[in-house]
Amino acid sequence: MKAPERRQASSGAGEQLTLIDPPAFCPTLPKRGSLPHRALQVLASGKMIDHQDFENLTESWRLAAAIFTLRVLGWCIETIEIPSPTEHCPQRVIALYKLDTKYSAQAFPPKGSPAHA
Repeated sequence: MKAPERRQASSGAGEQLTLIDPPAFCPTLPKRGSLPHRALQVLASGKMIDHQDFENLTESWRLAAAIFTLRVLGWCIETIEIPSPTEHCPQRVIALYKLDTKYSAQAFPPKGSPAHA
């Protein structure tokens, strides 16, 4: 008797296929005027932000907490680690945060657009 022929998915050997589409990007806006809201305004403008920029803007050193809150609310914020050695801390690394441009328009859509309602 001849062994049955093995059949593989045509998409590739060993690749896991998804049965459910991933959820749509649907973050929540932070409370207006809050530190996360102010950080999101900077990020949505296409700029990157670090702790010094945030402190200069808000007089708060709590940028990491604001970024954490934005991530909990569903915002996809990227962290870029930049070496920034000092005499006292040669291994020092600072975080630079950015929001992908494809999400910027969803943060603060123009007035009159369907997303603004």
